[in-house]
Amino acid sequence: MDAQGRGRAENIDPADQWVLNPDTGEYELRLGPSAPQSAVPGPRNPRPPGAGRGRPAPSGRAPERERGAPDRDAPDRESPDREVPPQRRRRGAPEEPPPGRRGRRPAKKKSKTKKVLLWTGGTMAFVVLAAGTAGYLYLGHLNDNIQSVSDDGASTGGFSKDKAINILLIGTDKRTGSGNDGYGDAGSEGHADTTLLLHVSKDRSNATALSIPRDLIVDVPDCPTQQEDGSEKIIPGSTGARFNTSLGQDGRTPSCTMRTVTELTGITPDNFMVADFNAVKTLTSAVGGVDVCLAKDIDDPDSHLKLPKGTHTIEGEEALAFVRTRHSVGLGGDLSRIELQQQFLSSLMRKLKSNDTLTSPTKMIKLAEAGTKALTVDSQLDSINKLKDLGLELGKLDTKNLSFTTIPVLDNPAEKVKATVVLNEAKAPAIFDLIRNDVSFTEVKQQKKKEKAAVAARLKGEKAPASEVRVQILNGGAKGGSAQDTLTWLQVEQGVEKSENAGNAPEELSRTTLEYAPDQAAQARRLADMLGLSGSAMKPGESVTNAQGVPAMTLTLGKDFKGAGIPLTTPDKAPDDIEKSTADKVECAK
Repeated sequence: MDAQGRGRAENIDPADQWVLNPDTGEYELRLGPSAPQSAVPGPRNPRPPGAGRGRPAPSGRAPERERGAPDRDAPDRESPDREVPPQRRRRGAPEEPPPGRRGRRPAKKKSKTKKVLLWTGGTMAFVVLAAGTAGYLYLGHLNDNIQSVSDDGASTGGFSKDKAINILLIGTDKRTGSGNDGYGDAGSEGHADTTLLLHVSKDRSNATALSIPRDLIVDVPDCPTQQEDGSEKIIPGSTGARFNTSLGQDGRTPSCTMRTVTELTGITPDNFMVADFNAVKTLTSAVGGVDVCLAKDIDDPDSHLKLPKGTHTIEGEEALAFVRTRHSVGLGGDLSRIELQQQFLSSLMRKLKSNDTLTSPTKMIKLAEAGTKALTVDSQLDSINKLKDLGLELGKLDTKNLSFTTIPVLDNPAEKVKATVVLNEAKAPAIFDLIRNDVSFTEVKQQKKKEKAAVAARLKGEKAPASEVRVQILNGGAKGGSAQDTLTWLQVEQGVEKSENAGNAPEELSRTTLEYAPDQAAQARRLADMLGLSGSAMKPGESVTNAQGVPAMTLTLGKDFKGAGIPLTTPDKAPDDIEKSTADKVECAK
């Protein structure tokens, strides 16, 4: 390429090279004939000797063009002396009808909006679907942006596409970059200042974002932590500590916050993401600002936020001030700030899902850049492909079914001057159970009517006598000794003498299940009645052969198991008295 060509290439915005194909509803990479192979960051692939314009490939055949790539053999469009050949038909596109003949009516296409929403389910999906060398090089560039730290074995090993997803989102008060001197604690390593546990249902129909107050008194467990030299150090835990000290204090890493959340809720996160002050600035600027509403004027000298009541579009420094303010909203404490942050995140979600963002290549590229630079992720989520897959799963959500709620707490009774809070033991466990059992906080039809009726029908019908029930019991995530306790309870108190302890299950389950063969349905109904199992916990399948060589059912005690004789029926929906908001509604901060 000559110097003139290079000069033109340097002034090309990568986003300007993506063109919407009206026939397909997809964006395609269109480079000019004199443009470089890639205008995105990253090294260029060298061309093989003799592969210049107009020369045939070594085999003597012209190489097949990739979709969206320029035809290097085409005449220069800028030359008036050369004819421009007709554009080649894109593979899969309908043929043009011959002159004078009416073509066959094209099949009805889906709306462009639906196609674009499907195509860009997550913000990372845009760059992954880029065709040709430019997309490949850009992926490599984004991979270089990603920062990751070890999960230290505190996660499930990473999210799965066929299971419910639990992502721990941590916002720290660490001062990085310029302009952040007015926020957080000077010299802080970054505490868990804003923390949400995002649960996405198995069928992706709904999600719940559970806020964890930073001043909640918790027990921080011992944390095995990988050091820079590769060695492992166990950082001692502490009882009666503020939740935000689970990160940054005594060298604790995000994996320690993950262990603390598991200890608190009984839910093991699949992955974590950590963002500092700069993340709020860069992400809001990348989408062109986030709309917020104020029910009153705010003038907070601590957060530097000064806005009159009404609706505003904020980004950058002003967005950071918004999520940091607390003295001018609600009761002026951290719980009021949590409500403000939930409103902000709802608005950000609406902006990310809007056509204005999803159909803009420029914004999508800015988001990819900002997201990969601003976030620190765990070692199970350390590539752009993994982030893309997660983004596609999250992109299936409808904002009306994304609920925000906060762990129920009470003022710490041990304090005269109220500075911390404690778990509300009467309400919090029910919230944790709903999330563990994948119950939606909004009105979502998770099953078709026929399927729901079939599940309920499993409990209806004849029940076999207890003396005929044959079952083997496995521990699939319950506390140690649960299988033996259940065996004793069934044999001694329920008369199920044909039962046995089969040890540990091959994998842990969030919910207790009972698998049985069709001819064991009457036995299954009797056992379900004893255990308080719901129809959804009963799994028609196959029997197993027990120690005596006789067919038996399999009862696997999951993480929801509370003890022998304690009913396991899970509610079908969240109670109406849970304080929550949904991401589709605009609410004004008071």
